[in-house]
Amino acid sequence: MAVGAVGEREPVAGAPGGEPGRGADFVQSFSRGLSVIRAFGADRHRLTLKEVADETGLTPAAARRFLLTLVELGYVTRDGRSFSLRPKVLELGYAALSVLHLATLLRPCVEDLVAEVDESGAVSVLSGTRLVSLVRVPTRRMMTVTLPAGSWLPAYCTSAGRVLLAALDPAALDAYAGEVALEACTDRTVTDPAAWRSELARVARDGFAVVDQEMEDGLIAIAVPVRDATGAVVASLNCSVDAYRADRPAVEAELLAPLRRTAAQLELVVRASAPGGLSNRHLTGRS
Repeated sequence: MAVGAVGEREPVAGAPGGEPGRGADFVQSFSRGLSVIRAFGADRHRLTLKEVADETGLTPAAARRFLLTLVELGYVTRDGRSFSLRPKVLELGYAALSVLHLATLLRPCVEDLVAEVDESGAVSVLSGTRLVSLVRVPTRRMMTVTLPAGSWLPAYCTSAGRVLLAALDPAALDAYAGEVALEACTDRTVTDPAAWRSELARVARDGFAVVDQEMEDGLIAIAVPVRDATGAVVASLNCSVDAYRADRPAVEAELLAPLRRTAAQLELVVRASAPGGLSNRHLTGRS
């Protein structure tokens, strides 16, 4: 049973009294709490308990419990018989809006890179143990991997992921290694922990990563770091190339310099957007 806002027990969907058509994991009390927040709007800045109940379809007793919980959490303020939202409620969507805003600013730089080298390009970040793309610009050529922005890939066997992993402090890297199995995606994937750690050390030393058909057969990728105003590596910029058109030395020779020039442009955007530096939460919406 799901626990309600102030300790009450509410029925889970699918159980007797639950909402029809909802899955077994649906948390009814959470849904009702969000409905209370949505009751407020441009023409409904201040609402009474009865108005919230009428707007949400909740009983007055349930509406009162949710409102008082939101008051205690700092999302709602109470003035006599009326309630209104406090600015803190903006935090609920600020991280996601920040990511969208930053991605919009970064995209033109990646588009210019793709136009210059005629290879696909992407800006990616770590979200937990996964590599998530903020910006992805495809080339006009057909690629074996075509993923939209927001897609995720394993970090351990991708060039973009290795750039980010190589920048982690030892404790954070140990934590990552403890959560992720180095499984073979192809017969070229580095799965030996010692060899993998050695490759990350090389990436940290050289300032770029190349992955030759480790994530997918026929795909070579090269990545460089993107740093924020504090010098911390907060993202990676990479290009992907069909292996039948170029080998690893050619990829390095042709793409490393353009990638580094574009990364420098991205860093100007990042630093202007966040002079004090970027946290992982700013980039992914997660702590």
